[in-house]
Amino acid sequence: MKEALENVGLEETADMYPSELSGGMRRRIGLARTLILKPEIVLYDEPTTGLDPITGKEIVELILRLQKKYGTSSVIISHDLNVAKLAANRIAVLIDGRNHAEGSYDELHALDDPQVAPFFIFM
Repeated sequence: MKEALENVGLEETADMYPSELSGGMRRRIGLARTLILKPEIVLYDEPTTGLDPITGKEIVELILRLQKKYGTSSVIISHDLNVAKLAANRIAVLIDGRNHAEGSYDELHALDDPQVAPFFIFM
């Protein structure tokens, strides 16, 4: 348990209750709990939702650090294109539950597809 908490920078929280943790700390604890199982693939469902932009970026950076350290693959579901830009090497755009387009962030950003382009309007 100690190593798992150290991996996410929360070794000082070992004796704390969940109600004493911030939202970002809870996300990190969730990652620590997952890594104890030594998974090959980690699935993240909206890992930064409800977090301020600074904490959200820290969570994405933590995901990437842990992915590199443990050699895991990550599947991240997110509506936040900033998360996709920072974390993804491949992105799938789902429209009506189907894989409409797939590629790197830059490839998708450059697409002249009327269903994909609006996602990148402010990027």
